[in-house]
Amino acid sequence: MAAPVRRFLATEAGSSGLMLLAVAIALIWANSPWSESYFSLWHTEASVSVGDAELAMDLGHWVNDGLMALFFFVIGLEVRYELSVGSLNDRRRIMIPGLAGIGGMLVPVLFYLLIAPGTEAAGGWGIVIGTDTAFLLGALAVVGPRFVTQLRIFLLAITVIDDIVAVTVIGVVYSGSIQLPELIAALLLGAILSSLSRFDVWRAVPYVLIVLVMWYLTLNAGLHASIAGMLGGLLIPAREPSREGVEQATRLFRAFRQSPRADVGKTARKGLQKAVSVNERLQMYLHPWSSYVVVPVFALANAGVDLRDGVLTDALGSALTWAVVVGLVAGKLIGIWGGARLGTRFGLGELPPGVGQGHVLGGAALSGIGFTVSLLIVGLAFDDEPDLLARATVGVLLAAVIATLVGWLAFRLSTMLGGKTDADLPRYLDRLVDPDTDHILGPVDAPLTLVEYGDFECPFCARATGVTKELRNRFGDRFRYVFRHLPLPDVHPHAELAARAAVAADAQGRFWEMHDLLYRHQDEMEFEDTVVYAIDLGLDMEKFLKDLESDRVAERVRRDARSAEASGVQGAPTFFIGNRRHTGPYDAETLARELEQLEFEGSGATPTDP
Repeated sequence: MAAPVRRFLATEAGSSGLMLLAVAIALIWANSPWSESYFSLWHTEASVSVGDAELAMDLGHWVNDGLMALFFFVIGLEVRYELSVGSLNDRRRIMIPGLAGIGGMLVPVLFYLLIAPGTEAAGGWGIVIGTDTAFLLGALAVVGPRFVTQLRIFLLAITVIDDIVAVTVIGVVYSGSIQLPELIAALLLGAILSSLSRFDVWRAVPYVLIVLVMWYLTLNAGLHASIAGMLGGLLIPAREPSREGVEQATRLFRAFRQSPRADVGKTARKGLQKAVSVNERLQMYLHPWSSYVVVPVFALANAGVDLRDGVLTDALGSALTWAVVVGLVAGKLIGIWGGARLGTRFGLGELPPGVGQGHVLGGAALSGIGFTVSLLIVGLAFDDEPDLLARATVGVLLAAVIATLVGWLAFRLSTMLGGKTDADLPRYLDRLVDPDTDHILGPVDAPLTLVEYGDFECPFCARATGVTKELRNRFGDRFRYVFRHLPLPDVHPHAELAARAAVAADAQGRFWEMHDLLYRHQDEMEFEDTVVYAIDLGLDMEKFLKDLESDRVAERVRRDARSAEASGVQGAPTFFIGNRRHTGPYDAETLARELEQLEFEGSGATPTDP
């Protein structure tokens, strides 16, 4: 495909665009002269058999019980990652999203039951608890502020709770009779799945095979297969790449570069795979299939409602339809915004940096897009009642449209009244490079600037030093490299001492020599070690020791750390191209491309689209 198409499909808006297209096709098809072919297609029987074992379902159930299990499996993987190493691994970060998520489920259910009390439609209350994460993020990309990184993280934290509760409700409330032997067998497989990583099983195939068998057993046990998908994803652990794993992968890759043989390449590939957790690798492989195949096919199979012969009029006059609309639109907005507001008001937590109450209100409105999860529950709740199914489906589709419009309005009002045009961390350096105070390698007036906030005890910062050397060799005198200190004492206990030692060496004009020594000896950073390095560099030891303990040197390090926070830095290493924060990979090729882009922008030229 052409580059613009690839870029579009790489965004949430692209995924949502395909989903909307599938909805449009389903509605047009279901209301066309060929509507019978639409409904008969999804009732077509399809089976898989191995010997005497056979699994037979119509295509509609293959989509809802099969493909949607993959959808929830990917969600489970994402939830486990966020809980282990992502934005939800700190209890302080989860408090406000947790309260917002709880409010965003209880208030919609309350509204639904108030509008449709004591009727046969009351059993569909689960329809309004779900939020379609993909559709939500797609709508946010279209109608939200230009930069929404922090708001996106906040809303993802809410949908994590939402998804777990929604799948639980599906499994407990909307499943059939339970077959205990199959259920017990599925749970035993779950226990085996969670223990694989303890035995250093790094290949993805065993995990996938166990999840497939869990899905089959769960289906036969009478539970909805989404339970197996979500549980399978939650049980596959996620972890940060270890220093040892990354170093081993680097050694194997260098061996392949020196000896490009098939067997050496196979070993290098295994080393690279082992350095990254199975959870992240499965997300990378399956997320495109989930976003661009599973969800659009699900929309095509479930959004087709024949609105002719008075069905639409009947739906618009039905309490069930409006119970769904009010529950999703008003309930989500009030529940999520109210939960977040109460949590911050009583000091239980804080909103992410860059996110204001107006952003929360807009995000809460967009959370009324229940779509995928809501349509799934509609099918389960009213499977044998076509009239109720049609009314509820119309309610879900109508709620998606209204919620998007309300979200757009909330974001516009937030911009006009609050003056805040984005919901992101700062993206530019709060303090421009100063040749008199900054650590600069290269000509001080070079046109290309790379600023790094680094930690001397961070192994990935150490690896990044090789990247900067490649860039210096590539750009020569057109390039200057600036190092700023960001010690992370919570995870690297010697980082602050090392930073002070480097600044003390800088007072004698030997910063870069000390910089290189500290990175070469990351396992040796005690006070005595820094003294040895200073002796090796031939420094005036009396002055070095005095500076090492001085308030002036400590304040120099703290000033860089404050600058990092004010510039939106959340970890090390973080790079700035010129004065703009770089996001994404920080290998030499990527950074070089960004620097060249900066040079093109400075010259007024336009780079060629790759």
